[in-house]
Amino acid sequence: MTAFPLPNASQDLTGQVALVTGASAGLGRRFSKVLAAAGAKVAIAARRLDKLEELAAEIRAAGGVAEPFQLDVTDADQLLAVVGKVEEKLGTPTILVNNAGIPDAQRAHKMPVELIDRVLDINVRAPWILSCEFARRLMAAEKPGRIVNLASRAAYAYNGNGAALYATTKMAVVRMTETLAVEWARNGINVNAIAPGAFSSEMMDGMLERVGDITKNFPRPRLGDPAQLDSTLLFLVSPASEFVTGTCVRVDDAQGGR
Repeated sequence: MTAFPLPNASQDLTGQVALVTGASAGLGRRFSKVLAAAGAKVAIAARRLDKLEELAAEIRAAGGVAEPFQLDVTDADQLLAVVGKVEEKLGTPTILVNNAGIPDAQRAHKMPVELIDRVLDINVRAPWILSCEFARRLMAAEKPGRIVNLASRAAYAYNGNGAALYATTKMAVVRMTETLAVEWARNGINVNAIAPGAFSSEMMDGMLERVGDITKNFPRPRLGDPAQLDSTLLFLVSPASEFVTGTCVRVDDAQGGR
């Protein structure tokens, strides 16, 4: 006899506390609303406090629970402190979505060291530090948890037109996901990643202004709607994915080839 329901597909996050970085805009904003709608208390973190407060008000108006936390992910002290602040206000975070990230959109040999450091800090160093602090607190509380890292189709496909470092950092996120999944499986902490293709977002709008229409080269010439990531996110943070860890799910409409 199985202890699981039929079908084992629950996406109910009641009683969960989720921390989302880069929550003030784009995919992070959408992810925060989705998690709240599924029943989680959501800690929304980013640099722009005014945008966070607007989002928190929107989530509360829809019947959800949200608290804003100003966070610069390049500051290690802030990364180490934010989990404790969330714990004080909402309870121990059991879901972490490492969504904050930046592109570089420059050829490798033209990048100043300052930009190299910034891309590495935000895309690799920050999710590593935050994941470790999140895991430490779960271990101390003897609770299971879920981490979802945001990779990119660029981890698997790069056409040489710029953003080589971005592609490199996103493959680092994939490998980070795989290694931490193995290390923390014994603690009941599942670590997975999503590799989105080109989706409509504030970051994508800026890129399209610089490089023009990129969709004409896709198998299906279109951008994704952030809503098309909802089901993948909810699967990876919900009871339904209890046996899934160390996986990167590509949600890219075959844009990156195979």
